[in-house]
Amino acid sequence: MPSLPDGDPAPHDGALPPSSADQVGRSPLGIYLHVPFCTTRCGYCDFNTYTAAELGSADGPPGAGRATWATGALRELDLATEVLGPRAPAVSTVFVGGGTPTLLDPADLVAAVEGIRARFGLAEDAEVTTEANPDSVTPESLATLAAGGFTRISLGMQSAVPGVLATLERTHDPANVARAVAAARQAGLAVSLDLIYGTPGESLADWRTSLESALALEPDHVSAYGLTVEEGTKMHAQVRRGELPLPTGDDEADKYELADELLTAAGYGWYEISNWARTPADRCRHNLAYWRGDDWWGVGPGAHSHVAGTRWWNVKHPAAWAARLAEQRSPAAARELLTGEQSHDERVLLGVRLVDGLPVTELSAEARSRVAGLISDDLVEGRAAIGGRVVLTRRGRLLADTVVHQLLVGEG
Repeated sequence: MPSLPDGDPAPHDGALPPSSADQVGRSPLGIYLHVPFCTTRCGYCDFNTYTAAELGSADGPPGAGRATWATGALRELDLATEVLGPRAPAVSTVFVGGGTPTLLDPADLVAAVEGIRARFGLAEDAEVTTEANPDSVTPESLATLAAGGFTRISLGMQSAVPGVLATLERTHDPANVARAVAAARQAGLAVSLDLIYGTPGESLADWRTSLESALALEPDHVSAYGLTVEEGTKMHAQVRRGELPLPTGDDEADKYELADELLTAAGYGWYEISNWARTPADRCRHNLAYWRGDDWWGVGPGAHSHVAGTRWWNVKHPAAWAARLAEQRSPAAARELLTGEQSHDERVLLGVRLVDGLPVTELSAEARSRVAGLISDDLVEGRAAIGGRVVLTRRGRLLADTVVHQLLVGEG
């Protein structure tokens, strides 16, 4: 599990610096809710999550355990209303992630959404998403979520191949993905499927099976991420001991290209390097807000937030998070005020990942002079560049880090 970044001390009342407080309300506002509980820990996972055994006794301040998470979340939402003040806009997007949010009673998730509505208001067309494991939902729980304001579910399918799921230590039955999708459709929820490629031992044929199985379910949205074996995870130790083979760069490139080919042929359009949607309306608006640098408040242990150039992150352990809130203190561990250079670099880094691309005007004169070479190398689309935007080709998406380096090197 990664450590939190360094930063400046965060005030106990969570107050924003004046330069950020004065900007509240000028950007859309999203809320991220982190539910840090899992039944088991997958071998590849380095997220801030905890099993019942890791948490030990459920005793502690409200929020420290699964049964009282909603109480802690509502307390942090109270803090958010105080910090953001009356200029805060109605919330445009809500995303509940984890962990496995749907391990909670669905009434608790609905209570959190209602808490957001009561404190900030929800935009009329608000997107409200929860992540879920296929085994952790039922027709009844999904109906409760839909009735309580959820509009979208993101199911952790990962793979349709039992051997690949076993390597990832995912415990769900592949057949349950279809059942969960059908139940979500019945409840009126939009459906996204999350896939992972590059699992040790996964063949290109395995990956094709997963893609075709996902497409057969006709989701509204598909995310396909290359597996990163993070240091400190069980899988990292297995790779280090030679028990699992890492895929080659060529293997991962082949799998990305196959994903893009099959998804495009099925009518899905890429809008971010690892994300495809059936229509522009099906794109994940919450994640787009991250990539565009909008404002969001992250509620929960280890959650990160960004408001008008100030970024902060909460203490990681549920008990520490809950204890601070019980003491009416901000759970922020530290924060940073982004410099102009940092904000520019992030706009370049994230903007080039999107299908709309990055305005050439965002680049320095030196960086603009490199665009022609990127076009010649088939990394950037020439027609889009003529129109004033830097848009990646498929090859450019595979080499996005190279493009970003070319657009940022020598600046500052």
